[in-house]
Amino acid sequence: MINSLRGTITYKGSTEIHLENRDVEWRLTVSERTARDLPAVGNEARVYTHLHHRDDQMVLFGFARVEERFLFHDLLRVSGIGPKQAIRILSGMSVDEFVKSLDSDDVDSLSRIPGLGRKTAQKIILTLRGRLTVQQEDEGEAKPFAEIVSALADMGFDRPSAARIVSSLIPEISAEFEDPASREKEIFRRAIVALSSNQ
Repeated sequence: MINSLRGTITYKGSTEIHLENRDVEWRLTVSERTARDLPAVGNEARVYTHLHHRDDQMVLFGFARVEERFLFHDLLRVSGIGPKQAIRILSGMSVDEFVKSLDSDDVDSLSRIPGLGRKTAQKIILTLRGRLTVQQEDEGEAKPFAEIVSALADMGFDRPSAARIVSSLIPEISAEFEDPASREKEIFRRAIVALSSNQ
């Protein structure tokens, strides 16, 4: 699975960017916020990704911050919200603003996002309050391993289960491997084995 892409930005629109990497130009759907946060055309950037696959199409979504991708995945857990609406929500509100609105049950703030509506805002709060992945990371999930959790989720594994297993593996594998790259590779490998055995 594609966790992120690094390359030169060749096009920037309000909700789409093109990124050239080794003579391959990728088209990514992004939030307006990510489009603003990424550098100008001609500059190099790293973009976190999510590949959405359906029978009739494949769409690659891009995120300037890994926290935005966490929230994107969380929003997909809400019944009735698909990738396009999740991107609209991310365009209308920053991750920090979203978390504050959720924590304070601020339906009015969420419902002001274009195309969301009060009923959907209430559903989001009921589904996600206290269950946001980005909050779990802020409360102690090791940031260097957050990308592993996201990559496992992109492979189809349950995100909370992936986060628990990765967290449990960190102390053991950190004692075995001093090299950060080897450590991350081994955590990823063992997490896949553990998650596969639980299915």
